[in-house]
Amino acid sequence: MRIIELNPNPGSRARLVGYLHDIEKESMGNRVERPCVVVCPGGGFEILSPREADPPATAFFAKGYNVLTLYYSIRDEADDLRPLVDISLAIRTIRENAAEWSILPDKIAVCGFSAGGYVAAAAGTLWDHPKLKQRADLHSGQGRPDAMVLCYPVLSAGEFAHRGSIERLSSGLSEAEREAVFSLEQHVNSSTPPAFLWHTVEDATVPVENSLQFAAALQRARVPFECHIYQRGRHGMSMCTTEVGSPDPHLATWFPLCLEWLGEQFGFEY
Repeated sequence: MRIIELNPNPGSRARLVGYLHDIEKESMGNRVERPCVVVCPGGGFEILSPREADPPATAFFAKGYNVLTLYYSIRDEADDLRPLVDISLAIRTIRENAAEWSILPDKIAVCGFSAGGYVAAAAGTLWDHPKLKQRADLHSGQGRPDAMVLCYPVLSAGEFAHRGSIERLSSGLSEAEREAVFSLEQHVNSSTPPAFLWHTVEDATVPVENSLQFAAALQRARVPFECHIYQRGRHGMSMCTTEVGSPDPHLATWFPLCLEWLGEQFGFEY
């Protein structure tokens, strides 16, 4: 394994930590270049949860993906679209270094949890937004992911918003302005990348309607997606294992389901 670390956005303190497979052309010639997953941990833009960083990163790595974890801007540094700039420039950086890092540049997925789900989904829905282009040197979709994995994500700034997250992102804006810019379901269109979503009905922190509304928007735009709604389970279950302190064999099925879906999207056998 090769471990790399860099700052993808000179305008922030974001960190991108990569876990890259060693290249073994003789013994593993079918695995010289690999798809990539960018993991975005949650934490309400107040913290970056360790439970949603290394555990999913190592799980994807064990299935053959090259993985990079993005520690994006939080707290007072989360306004002015900075987390979106962080992830967009991170994806651009990965594409620019794809040959050196043995990554397939057209097979980059983002995987976000809770507030990290917002960051991941924003990369897929706002990648061509004028406000983003004003803040980052992006062209030809360099910052657009090829697939999104959204785990109990914050997505809406409307009735079902996680207020703390949206307020961190949009300080100084009116309610109408917040909803117009930051309700990601309103920005889904035919150029939005395919998505895998999972959520629980019992989530008392981020209402399940965030995923339901987003899935409905994907359906209207005819964007391929898969959405799994589980009845039981609290917010922040991560990998649903003992390692992250939330063992639940039923909810843990989200990960093998995600692997099947992502493998189909990328034509990747794990």
